[in-house]
Amino acid sequence: MTADPVAPNSSERSGAANRPYREVTDAHGRVYRIGETDRDILGHSRTIMVYLPWIAMMAISVFEYAYGSAEDTLSHAHGWTQSNTFWILSVWVFFQAGIAFPAGWLREKGVLTARKAMYVGSFMCVVGFLALSHMDNVWLAILGFGVVGGVGAGLVYATCINMVGKWFPERRGARTGFVNGGFAYGSLPFIFIFNYGFDTANYHRVLDLIGCYVVIVVFGCAFFFKDPPKNWWPAEVDPLTFSGDRKNATSLARNPPAVRQYTPKEAIRTGMLPLMWLSVVLTAGVSIFGISFQVDFAKEVGFGPLVAASSMGVMAVINGVGRGVVGWLSDRWGRKPTLVFVIVVLGLAQFGVIWAGDVRSEGLFLLFAFLSGFGGGAFYPLFAALTPDYFGENYNATNYGLVYSGKLISGLFGGGLGSMVVAAWGYNGAYALAGGVSMVAAGIALLLRQPGRTSGVTSSPEPQPAG
Repeated sequence: MTADPVAPNSSERSGAANRPYREVTDAHGRVYRIGETDRDILGHSRTIMVYLPWIAMMAISVFEYAYGSAEDTLSHAHGWTQSNTFWILSVWVFFQAGIAFPAGWLREKGVLTARKAMYVGSFMCVVGFLALSHMDNVWLAILGFGVVGGVGAGLVYATCINMVGKWFPERRGARTGFVNGGFAYGSLPFIFIFNYGFDTANYHRVLDLIGCYVVIVVFGCAFFFKDPPKNWWPAEVDPLTFSGDRKNATSLARNPPAVRQYTPKEAIRTGMLPLMWLSVVLTAGVSIFGISFQVDFAKEVGFGPLVAASSMGVMAVINGVGRGVVGWLSDRWGRKPTLVFVIVVLGLAQFGVIWAGDVRSEGLFLLFAFLSGFGGGAFYPLFAALTPDYFGENYNATNYGLVYSGKLISGLFGGGLGSMVVAAWGYNGAYALAGGVSMVAAGIALLLRQPGRTSGVTSSPEPQPAG
């Protein structure tokens, strides 16, 4: 920082390792802890807290985004019905999303550190794949893969996302999107393995090896995880004037920091957290529906296995890359406008898939798989960044856990109930319903506003370059 910020309150203190820091208070009463660099706390650049969570997210992506490509082989190998395999994924989604809030609460109470959460999650993940490999009884598979595996993947997911938000409070959109993207395109190799190299003769070996891969990668990344102190703010950016790096200043002007640190109860009382939760329920339901049924729809229409696999591969890649792109855009456009745009694209893509199927166009089908993948993943990092933007970083693990828990409801109607809609209305009716649900979610997103501010954009001094 080039100048000493003037604030209503400023105090000099020392951290645990005698690192000097100050706590300054802005006009809204929010406290910022400044003076300590990332290297003071970690011993190295905080950039590692982007790449390690990204690698761990790629490892666990096989659970959700590649599962649809393995369903046929699993059904034949274990004697399950199509409905059985859909409900296994739905239960997994329920517990993967549902663990986010209790895990966040335990982390903020000091009971569960980020590192321990990752360790526990990694071992639960391997249990999930072993159950999917060796349990013929569908209820045991649901317990092992859906419940235990879902909780394990949820612990890893929530910890990785919250880690990025804590270490990059000044420009979290691009970083959060990048890390979140790994949860989609990390599954790409497994989508093709499940479509071309996975059968009833080798499914034990393939699933067991995948489980080992997940536990080794996640456990290795977890060893270096560490949270910053509460209220920590990077020393090179003035939190009161936003002066310093021009890119950070632009992002802060578009996405001003929360006016204070909201507890979960306070965040709920603002009315914004419930709106965010409802929007997640609807949008994630449409996304999960597409993941669960796109390959089957492609096959029913008459497209070959290459197009079916490629459509899912395209969806996974664009789903992941799109998360990084919209995170970057949201730092420049603002989080809310970017979110509304993404949800509208997701809705329009559902109607496009119907059109592509009706005209039997493989090219159009891949195009709308592209758009569906973009919209179906890009909203996740936007909500992950929007939550601390609105409610602060100190309680983000719990607050985002509440927002993300909307996905557990989505897992029910996106996968299991989605299969019932397909059975009753056919794929065209189901995709049309999904498109309509997306438009409702976009309307809800338009109602969002940052608590404590009278306008959508903060009034702040013109950013100045560092001297």
